Amino acid sequence: MDQTSQVVVIGAGIVGCAVAYELARRGLRVRVIDRREVGQGATQASAGVLAPYIEAPDRRPLLDLTTRSLDLYDEFVAGIVEDSGAAVQYARTGTLEVAAGPHDMTRLESIRAACEARGIGAELLDAGAVRQVEPQLAPAVHGGLIVESHGFVGVSELTAALRRAAASHGVAFQTSAAVTRVARNGAAVRVETAGDALACEWAIMAAGSWAGHVEIEGAAPVPIRPVRGQLLHLGWPAPALRRVIWAPDCYLVPWSDGSVLAGATSEEVGFDERATVAGVRELIDATRRVAPAVSKASFQEARVGLRPATPDELPVIGPSAAVPGLVYACGHFRNGILLAPLTAALVGDLVVDRRLDDALDITSPSRFGSC
Repeated sequence: MDQTSQVVVIGAGIVGCAVAYELARRGLRVRVIDRREVGQGATQASAGVLAPYIEAPDRRPLLDLTTRSLDLYDEFVAGIVEDSGAAVQYARTGTLEVAAGPHDMTRLESIRAACEARGIGAELLDAGAVRQVEPQLAPAVHGGLIVESHGFVGVSELTAALRRAAASHGVAFQTSAAVTRVARNGAAVRVETAGDALACEWAIMAAGSWAGHVEIEGAAPVPIRPVRGQLLHLGWPAPALRRVIWAPDCYLVPWSDGSVLAGATSEEVGFDERATVAGVRELIDATRRVAPAVSKASFQEARVGLRPATPDELPVIGPSAAVPGLVYACGHFRNGILLAPLTAALVGDLVVDRRLDDALDITSPSRFGSC
């Protein structure tokens, strides 16, 4: 067993790549290990919506985390683009959340008030006004809310650029290698795969839905379960949608090439990663209720990812109580893309500066016992 890296990151999704990049640019030697190719888990099935006031409008701890991470996004993307030399589609053009009925309008008004209290620009629109900003909406839509600071990012482009940016700082990527066990070995952390073992100063658990499948010496598995999300990539008929649309049962993300991502299902089916007829039908029907033009769209592909969910739907970020040198960065559920910049910064501060950010009080693995 040779000490090949100061840090081993377990998982090459968006969170693992972001953490590896952050640690490497702060001067550490980093190796990333994953059973799949980079970004091929839940990451590839994400639409890249950056919308904390939609995802967590009435859930204070998660809202605080997601809004803080969104504030980091401009600098996060700019640094990755500079270090990778790659373009990343990224837009902060706002989101339009639509109301299917009067009850939804009441909820949107409460979100608008929450945004106003935080100094975030948000505009509540009635039925007539909402069709002025998005003519393709269905007649049944009662109104909507535009949150100006929201946006989206091209996840595939971002992940590829992150890999290149990390590699420019010396990060090594090892795929087709599943980590099976993490243990303490003297002054080092031992990271074992099916055919090898590595020694490092720090191991970062960023294995998404598979984090609980890695044996941690002296610890109970972190309670993360997979939740299947299916997503459709559609060729949208002209005219194009003007911004991200979020409805009670679906969301639509328009891309610069005229296509649209429509998502997403939320299915408790274990580790089943199959696209299904029922899931595709559910998404098409939900989209038709919001934007009837979907009937004329072309079908490009269905994507499937397993989102890593925790019992309280908060991520697990922080040091292990069982294995010194092991740090968790997993359990982000629907918010892995949005929380990637903050997660990387929190882990960087902990590992490099030995600083425990206050946010780790919320995300600590210790809330689930000896992990």
